[in-house]
Amino acid sequence: MIDKWIKEIKKESPPDMLGMILFHNGIVRATAKNGGKVQAMNLSYDKAKLKTVVNEFKKREGIVKIKAWINEGHLKIGDDIMNVCVAGRFRKDVLPVFQELITMIKTEIVSEEELK
Repeated sequence: MIDKWIKEIKKESPPDMLGMILFHNGIVRATAKNGGKVQAMNLSYDKAKLKTVVNEFKKREGIVKIKAWINEGHLKIGDDIMNVCVAGRFRKDVLPVFQELITMIKTEIVSEEELK
């Protein structure tokens, strides 16, 4: 998925606006945030809210493309949770949007149930 998205972004973006592509690949860990063991997780997300949030972040200064995919369902250790990609002009444009978007996805869009 990463290679495909990068090729699409490079092909579709104006060359004077594309200077950075950041990619996040969230993975199911065997350890919970509190340090306990995790066997698997159930994950769901608000599809409409994700679409709305991505569209809003795309309007930010210096951003040319955002892509997000979330793996819904029963996930095992090592499974991908999500892929998020933010592309734009400069590091100062892309980094804050990247961080804010991932934080918003994790706190407001995704619902995780860790199974012990």
